[in-house]
Formats: sequence, C-alpha cells, structure tokens
Amino acid sequence: MGALIGEKVSNVFEAVRITELVEADVGRLDGLPFGVVGFTSDALVTVYNATESENAGLRAQRVLGKHFFGEVAPCMNNFMVAQRFDDEDVLDDIIPYVLTLRMRPTPVRLRLLKAPGCATRFVLIERRATN
Repeated sequence: MGALIGEKVSNVFEAVRITELVEADVGRLDGLPFGVVGFTSDALVTVYNATESENAGLRAQRVLGKHFFGEVAPCMNNFMVAQRFDDEDVLDDIIPYVLTLRMRPTPVRLRLLKAPGCATRFVLIERRATN
C-alpha cells in the first residue's frame, strides 16, 4: 500500500503517488501536512486541501472552480510550473520555488504530478524550510 493508506513513510510529500491523491477522500487530504491543489487539464481547481487553504489564506469555496494559474496562483504561470503541465505527458518532479503573490517571498518545494489516464493534475506545496 502507499503513503496515504497507513504505511509509515518518512516523507509523504516525496512518496505519495498521484493515484493515491485521486482516490483519497477530503478528510485524508485535509490531514496532510502540505498543500494539495488538484486541477483539470484546463487548470480549473477541483481539489484544495485545508493545509493549503490555511497557508495561503484562501478559503476552498473561493478557489474551487477557478483557473489555478490565472486566478489562484498566477506566480506559478510560467515555464517552471504551468508550462510543464502542457509540455509533458508524465510529470513527477520536485522543484525549489519561491511564492510571491499576496505574501512576503516564501521558499517552498513544489511537487508537480501528472499521469496518463489521470484527469486530475496536482501541485503539492511544502512550506517548511528545506534545501
């Protein structure tokens, strides 16, 4: 079984699989210690967990159904994040990033996830200081 299904994994952020995120219920996603944003191929937000809501200061009701790269996180609408979802058929990469919209510059790690046959794509956001 995987990282969300009860196995002890030292870093769920790095170990969780996209299929586990798709299959997880809202309560399990809300309990994760990092932000989870899921969106369609048109970048419309369908998943926004409680951790990301608290960290970003945006309520899920305000974000769900909005264009992720245009309305929610325009600071990620660039070649490093948004363009990769368009260009790559399979994506599972962790990148250092700095969030800048509506906040003091905040260093984070982003995990970009996209898989064939999976309608939802994900950006995971880990805000703790890491290198």
